[in-house]
Amino acid sequence: MEPIRNKVKESGLIQLDLADLLSKEPSVSIDLSTQLWQGFVLKEKEFRAWILDNDWSVFAHQTVRIYCATEAIIPTWAYMLVASALEPYTAEVIAGDERTMEHFLVNKALNNLDKEALNGQRVIVKGCATLLDQEYALTQLVLTLKPIVKSVMFGEPCSTVPIFKR
Repeated sequence: MEPIRNKVKESGLIQLDLADLLSKEPSVSIDLSTQLWQGFVLKEKEFRAWILDNDWSVFAHQTVRIYCATEAIIPTWAYMLVASALEPYTAEVIAGDERTMEHFLVNKALNNLDKEALNGQRVIVKGCATLLDQEYALTQLVLTLKPIVKSVMFGEPCSTVPIFKR
């Protein structure tokens, strides 16, 4: 009887799961709606006092997302003040919703991708990534891979959809 062979491994195909590339660094969110007076208005004097009184070092080495959970209109300068207070401590500061944060993390992962290791390779992009905006992430991934790889396929080795072939 012939030994069992892993034909996928022998094929030289590289399986890539975008979710595996995303940073595992801790990330936290700061909701500015907690600083609103009566849930509607941001008072500058009180907000500046909150900025001064807050211990921003607790966010050390984390990616921080600043957002507002309500429909209140937060002035742009408020985001700027929080970002300025966080900057000495944090890895990165992003303002926006969860999708904005994910887009930032996807772009960061793709910028850090080992492109040399993928040069001229045949890549299968796993299609079951658990992302908020999979379409954005996979579009950016194919645009990153196309100039360097031999081919890009989508799916699993047993059932792929060809995306690009040089």
